[in-house]
Amino acid sequence: VLVFLSLFCLAHGGKLLVVPMDGSHWLSMRSLLVALSQKGHAIVIVAPKVNLNVKASEYYTLKMYPVPLTREELGASMHSFANDLFERRPFLQRIAVLYEKVQVISSLYVSSCTNLLHNKDLMQYLEGSKFDAVLTGPVVPCGQILALHLSIPSVFFLRGLPCSFDLQATQCPDPPSYVPRTFTDDSDHMTFLQRVENLFLKSSEPFLRNFAYLPFELLASDVLHRPVTMKELLSHGSIWLKRMDFVFEYPMPATPNIVFSGGINCEKKKPLSQ
Repeated sequence: VLVFLSLFCLAHGGKLLVVPMDGSHWLSMRSLLVALSQKGHAIVIVAPKVNLNVKASEYYTLKMYPVPLTREELGASMHSFANDLFERRPFLQRIAVLYEKVQVISSLYVSSCTNLLHNKDLMQYLEGSKFDAVLTGPVVPCGQILALHLSIPSVFFLRGLPCSFDLQATQCPDPPSYVPRTFTDDSDHMTFLQRVENLFLKSSEPFLRNFAYLPFELLASDVLHRPVTMKELLSHGSIWLKRMDFVFEYPMPATPNIVFSGGINCEKKKPLSQ
């Protein structure tokens, strides 16, 4: 009987805090939250009042906090970033535009995260709610800062991270001679010149990393009252749910806490008739 009761307790629904990233990241995560809610888990989502896609739902409790930004400003910034990201340009020009746009987007997310972590009423509520875990998109590390502040495990839901932060944080091999960098359009079978280009881009990643994530490191250090780097922040991720599949990706080594969930955001179609 005691064994049965212990199993029953383990099956009880947990309490999940969700700190999503807006846009397509949230649209992919939403279907996961619906499934978790249907299995009996209590879900609380924390999001800024000004956002593009995060709306109230019967499947979770939505807690919102004010930010010094209008919806029009947010939409214009995201639209400009997306257009420049996918526009075909020469390689070096794409990198220059990327640096410029990353600075704008990073400042928006840092401002939003600062308003969350310095919102005394909301933080007091989160500290007293006794969550079991945090589910977050680590491209913006605000959720991970919150997880460390609350001393609870974190689950990352992502496609990938800039500058191969996901590979560094999980200590996966990432040799530039074989692993093509983002935006190169190369495969894992590269010519000599492509490998040189890949190595050049790899060597430039620390500059982009500091450019985009230094404000988050300073914010995390302030909240956690100790020096913190992005690599250290992300290395505390308990589970990495990666929305990728080797059907479309080159094979790569993975640590045991990386779970590949490619296709989770694909719409389910009815089977074709005979």
